[in-house]
Amino acid sequence: MAADDGYRALVLENDPDAARFLRIVLEQHAGMRVEVVTTAEEALAALGRTTFDLLVSDIQLPGRSGLQILPEVRRLHPAIAIMIVTAYPTYDHAVEALRESADDFLSKPVAAADLRRRATDLAARARARRSERRERVLAVGAHPDDIELGVGATLAAHAASGDELTLLTLSGGSVGGAPSTRHSEALAAAATVGARLVHLDFPDTHLVPAEGLISAIEEVVADVVPDRIYTHGVHDRHQDHRAVHEAVEVAARQVPSVWCFQSPSSTVDFAPNRFVDIDGFMDTKLKMLAAFVSQAHREYIQPDVVRTAARYWARFSPAREVEPLETVRASETVGRGSALRASAAVDGQGIGREHGSST
Repeated sequence: MAADDGYRALVLENDPDAARFLRIVLEQHAGMRVEVVTTAEEALAALGRTTFDLLVSDIQLPGRSGLQILPEVRRLHPAIAIMIVTAYPTYDHAVEALRESADDFLSKPVAAADLRRRATDLAARARARRSERRERVLAVGAHPDDIELGVGATLAAHAASGDELTLLTLSGGSVGGAPSTRHSEALAAAATVGARLVHLDFPDTHLVPAEGLISAIEEVVADVVPDRIYTHGVHDRHQDHRAVHEAVEVAARQVPSVWCFQSPSSTVDFAPNRFVDIDGFMDTKLKMLAAFVSQAHREYIQPDVVRTAARYWARFSPAREVEPLETVRASETVGRGSALRASAAVDGQGIGREHGSST
């Protein structure tokens, strides 16, 4: 496989010699980009911030074993290929690995040629699975940082699943800072999750649906052809947020699924009925928000405030941290493929658990 193919592998191995061997084979012989970690916690953190095609994991590790974290790995990256490589193979280990959805089980020592062949095949199958599951996601916000505050972790979960992300920000945010600075910050935040940014220059605090806003959103919708949209809700004190909500409802009338996120100016009438489990993706959201250096003085962007809000909304679901959403429209297809593919915020992708009832 050529290096240009871009397969990414995560190696979870605490033995330095074994880790070095795996890195050399996967990088130099299989042409992969490789990250090496030594603990289960480091592996889960890496999976929360990067999309990998292949996980190569030992079993015996300090703390949790390589097998114990497989359910969490599958939740974070449902399409990832998993290869267990261990110096202590037993029948019980093999059965447990298969039960937890490992794709391959190898005993050390492993021949370099065999490892290269099997790892390349697994990575290719993972890439194909991700392509089959891929969704087009559009998030629409009035100002820089609106989207990131509302659904940053949900977008990180979509990115981990390999979905195609587009962020549409409609104003330069001049009331809150220099537009050029805020644009650079928005680009950095979008890059954190590999999203494309479309940044328009409608006048901040003067957005009007009938004065070009609807047409502008329609153009992006026609270009992206999204399967789902996240945007502002109607229950909001900020006039720009309400205007964007109204414009999206018209411009996205053919989009199967639309959800509204909470903003710092949402009113007490904000009544979410979707609660997206963002465990494993909060750090990525905070990294996105940290890109907005010019807004660092604002209370609502502080990490402890963001985490507290996620914990508060988790009281309505079994999750530990969630992002809340109001449903505008949630279309689903029963009996073909994944019946819930478009019905819930992200659980149709298998990239997060979402709780709530349809409206």
